[in-house]
This record gives sequence, structure tokens and C-alpha cells, in this order.
Amino acid sequence: MKTRRRSRTLLSLSLNFLALFFAITAFVSTYWCVGTQRVPKPKCSKLRTHQCIDYGVNETDPNKVVYSWETGDDRFLFRQFHTGIWISCEENIHDESERCRSFIDLAPPSEKGMLWLSLVSELLYILLLMVGFSLMCIELIHASNVIDGLKLNAFAAVFTVLSGLLGMVAHVMYTQVFQVTVSLGPPDWRPYNWDYGWSFCVAWASFTCCMGASVTTLNTYTKTVIEFRHKRKTFEQSLREEHAREAYGYFRDHSLHSISKSLDVYSSQSLKSGRRTPLPADSLDFADFSTSLGEEQC
Repeated sequence: MKTRRRSRTLLSLSLNFLALFFAITAFVSTYWCVGTQRVPKPKCSKLRTHQCIDYGVNETDPNKVVYSWETGDDRFLFRQFHTGIWISCEENIHDESERCRSFIDLAPPSEKGMLWLSLVSELLYILLLMVGFSLMCIELIHASNVIDGLKLNAFAAVFTVLSGLLGMVAHVMYTQVFQVTVSLGPPDWRPYNWDYGWSFCVAWASFTCCMGASVTTLNTYTKTVIEFRHKRKTFEQSLREEHAREAYGYFRDHSLHSISKSLDVYSSQSLKSGRRTPLPADSLDFADFSTSLGEEQC
């Protein structure tokens, strides 16, 4: 029993650790959503000769008419961007660096409250995962005490389930906020096309591991309680059978002792009277005799 319970606890602990690691990785990374943004090409200069608009004339002369033969998407650049749960970064078209902005500032005013709620839920998700992981570690250390282990197991299961629910709510709310920001966000940020990144997949992998850890923890608690109750029931049943055997042996010995004592008293009275009175066989009613013995025992 202890070996099976310890193995189940180790499995829950491993899944909880993976969920915690994935959750922290997804929270600090900025690849929840990735894509491209369409921005106008800058004018060509001596420092920039490609990915720019070359008018082919001297721009310092105001009398010259400026023509550009680039139309449609040729007039735009497509720069990469990646967004996390709290920050968004895009390529800088003037150099090879990145420009990062707070995603809270990019979100529409109507969605800022939901975004803050998503951030708080994500932090609580990580915090409750830490609490559940700590309780599982303590349970693993104090595995010899079944009652304390059951209490720790129950609390760990509750905290893990709550963390999973908060994580799911946080991920869904962030997805909704991002989709609204794509439509109503600042014009210089709106994506041309986008998709979910590896951080988003890691976040949902964390939720999956969290639910697996909670199910395993609840299963460990349920199986331990069932095994404990079964062993207790078996012990009580064996104890009742032992008491029944002892009581049967006691009453049997007591009955034989009472019969022998009655026979001794009858023989002594016959000897004192100086004669032996025969007892006819038909006068010995064993039913009445057993009834009298029962009354004597009572």
C-alpha cells in the first residue's frame, strides 16, 4: 500500500512540477502570438538602399515632380512581431533591433479590465501551483503517517484543481483580449496576419499537466481512503470472529462444568441417604435438563 501510494505521489509531483515550469516559462516569454505587420516603406537614403522607396530624383528640388511606381503591397514592408501576455515586440524597420511596448497600453480601453484580470489570474495560477507542489513535497517526506498524508493529499488536490481553473480562465480571457486588440488596437500595431506561438502552446500544456496532477492526486486520496477502510473493515470482522470464538469456548466450558457439578451433588446426596435410587431412562428429560441449566447459568 505504501509503495503504490508513494509512486502515485511521485507521479502527481512530477506533473505538478512540469505544470509550474511551463506556466512560468509562458508567463515570462513574449511568443503567445506571432505574425507580421504591414508598414509603409521608408524613403531611400545613403544609409538605406534596400526595402525602401526610391523616387529617382533630387528630392531637394521642389520644382521636380516626384513619382513612385510602386503600388499595392510593394509600398509596404512586412515586419515580424511577437506578443506575450504583458508585452509586445516588433522589428524596427530602421535597424536590426526590436521595439517593445506594453500590451496593456495597446489593448482597447474596454478590454483593459479583462486583461488585468487575466494577468492576476495567471499569477494566482502560478502561486497555487507552488502551494500544491510544496504540499506534495511535504506529503512525500511524511509518507509514513497515513492520516497526515491523507490530509496533505486532500489540500494538495484542492489547490491544484483551483489553480487549473484559474489558469484556464486566464488563457481564455487573454485570447479574447488579443482578438479584440487585433481589430481595435492602434493602427501602427494591428497585425496583417497572425497565429498562436509556442508560448501559447506551452501555457495550455501547463494547464494539461495541472489537470493531470489534480486527477492523480484525487485518485491517490480516493484509493488510500478505500484501502484504509477495507483494511479497517477486515480487521473489525476478524476481531468479531475472534470474540465469537472466545465466547463460544467460554460458554461451552462453563456448561460442562455446571453439568459435572450437578452430577457430583446428586451422587453425594445419594451416598448420604445410604441407598441408591435408580433413575429410569424414561424419566430423564434432556430438554428440561438443558432448560434448567440455562436458567442456572443466567
